[in-house]
Amino acid sequence: MSDSPKGGLCEDNLRVQKYVAILGISLMSMKFIAWLITDSVSILTDALESIVNVIAALVGVYALYLSCKPRDVNHPYGHGKVELISSSVEGVMIIVAGIMILMQSISRLLDPEPVQSLDIGLILIIVAAIANYIAGRYAIIKGRANRSVALVASGKHLCSDTYSSAGIIIGLGLMLLFSHMGYDVWWIDPIVAAIFGCVILVTGAKVVRDSMNGVMDRMDEQIVNRVIEMINLKRHDHWIDIHNLRVIKHGPMIHIEMHIVLPLSMTLIEQDREFNELKDTVISEFGEYVDLILMGESCNGNMCRFCNIVCDDRKEGFQSLIEWDIDTVTDETEDHSEHHFP
Repeated sequence: MSDSPKGGLCEDNLRVQKYVAILGISLMSMKFIAWLITDSVSILTDALESIVNVIAALVGVYALYLSCKPRDVNHPYGHGKVELISSSVEGVMIIVAGIMILMQSISRLLDPEPVQSLDIGLILIIVAAIANYIAGRYAIIKGRANRSVALVASGKHLCSDTYSSAGIIIGLGLMLLFSHMGYDVWWIDPIVAAIFGCVILVTGAKVVRDSMNGVMDRMDEQIVNRVIEMINLKRHDHWIDIHNLRVIKHGPMIHIEMHIVLPLSMTLIEQDREFNELKDTVISEFGEYVDLILMGESCNGNMCRFCNIVCDDRKEGFQSLIEWDIDTVTDETEDHSEHHFP
């Protein structure tokens, strides 16, 4: 168990986020140059979203810097939850970018203006889109591997920028093609921008929803199932039952709490040995970025049918081991008879 998330995963997340911020500033400059060359509202909306990307990336850098700080008296669980604030801000900013794009699209539909030098503008936007997508996917993969919601949010932000850029590239490509054929299809530019403005709004809403789930400590079924898989794989006969499992994520740190029922005749030294076995099992899966709290409970006689060890205090015969699944291990009670004997 680590008292501080500093180093390793945390510094890795911060380093990637810094790269995201530097890339965002570079691509924003490229997109504004493309807009000045073409006067395309689609490219302008893409550039406006890049402003949001840069602000969000800088917020993410600061959030990840704070999350790396060790826990202290005032923050006993560390500073990891600041990442949820960062990802919430990013989600709101994505939504703001989508609204800005829709407003610009409607304005251009009502007041059309000619688009110029599309070929040069398209090349710049294509280069920016490719760079955005590669960086976004890398940030998402790293963020999920390192359990960083802020980094995942940054990656999704970059990918949403890529999707809007892809639509703009298609729309402007069609405009370029039809203009060479002698057709006036100016309306494609704002229509394409409006469509992808809506896509960006949906992406932002999903990022905000995921952030709120983290703030509300919604159960992460993926982590819970990994814990269940581990304890089933390395199960001891003395582990009569495990229940009341709780998992909370604070940045890269995972806080796990569970209750374990042990035989009534077991001494404190023997209980401590079983606790260490269980702790080693959990840490072997999640590494040092886990804070594990085990609450020991002695069998009170109503668990005999689930226990197959030899015991002088047995009150009834053994029937079957408890099948640990997401229903039984998250149950707050010891008696799981309804799961086994309807």
